[in-house]
Amino acid sequence: MNVEVTDGKKLVKVGVIGMGRIGLVHLEAITKAPGVVPIIVSNPTVSKAEAAAAQYNIPKFSDDAMDVITDPEVDAVWICSPSQFHADQIKACAANNKHVFCEKPIATDLAETVEAINACNEAGVKLMIGLQRRFDQNFERVKQAVENNEVGDPIMIKLCSRDPSAPPASYVKGGGGIFTDMAVHDLDMTRFLAGSDPIDILAIGSTHIDMSIKDFEGSEKYDTASCIVRYPNGVQAMIDVCRQSSFGYDQRAEVLGTKGMIQTDNVYPNTAKIYKKDYTGNADMPFDFFLSRYNEAYVTETVAFCNSLVNDTPVPCTGTDGLIALVMAIAADKSAAENRWVKFSEIIKEVYCASPTECELISQDSMFPEGFRPTVNPEDLLVPDVDKQKANPNGSFSDKFKNMFSK
Repeated sequence: MNVEVTDGKKLVKVGVIGMGRIGLVHLEAITKAPGVVPIIVSNPTVSKAEAAAAQYNIPKFSDDAMDVITDPEVDAVWICSPSQFHADQIKACAANNKHVFCEKPIATDLAETVEAINACNEAGVKLMIGLQRRFDQNFERVKQAVENNEVGDPIMIKLCSRDPSAPPASYVKGGGGIFTDMAVHDLDMTRFLAGSDPIDILAIGSTHIDMSIKDFEGSEKYDTASCIVRYPNGVQAMIDVCRQSSFGYDQRAEVLGTKGMIQTDNVYPNTAKIYKKDYTGNADMPFDFFLSRYNEAYVTETVAFCNSLVNDTPVPCTGTDGLIALVMAIAADKSAAENRWVKFSEIIKEVYCASPTECELISQDSMFPEGFRPTVNPEDLLVPDVDKQKANPNGSFSDKFKNMFSK
């Protein structure tokens, strides 16, 4: 990374792709982070890029994402575009030696996800995935309690995630289903809190809110779902998600341990309570817009990546984290469809890579390609990322990977 040095301090120049709601949240955080300066933004509707450039005093704007990716001054790129563009834009960033922050998902296709992560790892650029709930103060406090043994060894994890209202059917159709486009955050959070990789999952889904989606394909027809995830040492995680909560965002977490329990409540605009003859409780409802509920988390994750760039430290949410979250969502989908427990290893070993950036899915009845080596460990599909390579400069990973991607 060719960083500019001003008064002895690094100055990392960045670009942002996508000037929608998420992109603007990240852009504003970037403008406030020390050592980082945005120099170009893009959006297909160029007027949005122009308006953002004017608002934040950014010298360049464009209607083409590649103008951000290929800009010779840019050191890192924030990808805040629609999900279907993420994988190709990540690969393009890697090809142009740009560090990457990408909103989830990397891709909805597992093989393409592996390819995109490996493109960054082979290029030696940082890749951080935007799983913003990891940076929410409530969930971070629960994680801290687990790590500090405040509640003893974890026994049971519970997560509740309910949106204020169902999205339009046009959003649901083609989105991959309730486990991929919604529950993936909660699946990732169970792993974050458990501190280990999961073993298997049992999931079910149903339709209660929006009958216009009841004939959609797969888990796209569900607006309500539940999961049980098993972790090592018998730790259980339970998740319930629903696309409608009439009173606002319902986002809660709980960990029961051998010495106690820690539990979060919903987040409210204020803590005011009202006391009347016919009602006692919070004066206002919980937040009803995801950017209001998680605004601070989005800002915190952006600042965390900026710190990683400026100080050349490991990113706090890696490509591996994004890959495993997708594996969990795909396994949940398969479990609901087949009405059985599904091991996460079943999903992982369907991926075949002829090289780190040439991967495909192999169905059970397909002829296995020459050199196919099934793996049950998601990290075995990945070249070590740049931070692991720096931590192991003597090539300790080479033996592990030298035969992994043979033709």
